[in-house]
Amino acid sequence: MSNSTPPVEPAILITIIGETVLKDRIVKLLKNHNVSGYTINQVQGEGGHGRRLSDLAGYNTNIEIKTIVSLEASNAILSALKEEQGKHALIAFRQNIEAFY
Repeated sequence: MSNSTPPVEPAILITIIGETVLKDRIVKLLKNHNVSGYTINQVQGEGGHGRRLSDLAGYNTNIEIKTIVSLEASNAILSALKEEQGKHALIAFRQNIEAFY
């Protein structure tokens, strides 16, 4: 690799936090947009939909999903997620990053 070529390229990090029941739908959405990988974590917190305690597996719990995509893919994914807003506790945001993937 040449020293003049940066080891990373511009990308978008999408973070999605939502109810665990959305997991399969979100994963399907990501795969439909050719996402090459993602990370899922169980999370706890409190927000507009109340406190999420993770007290019983799969009940009243949230997940956090992170993936790195192009700007175009992030627009499509966030637009599709917006349709779920109001039906479930769900928040998503994106950040400009530099990455190799």
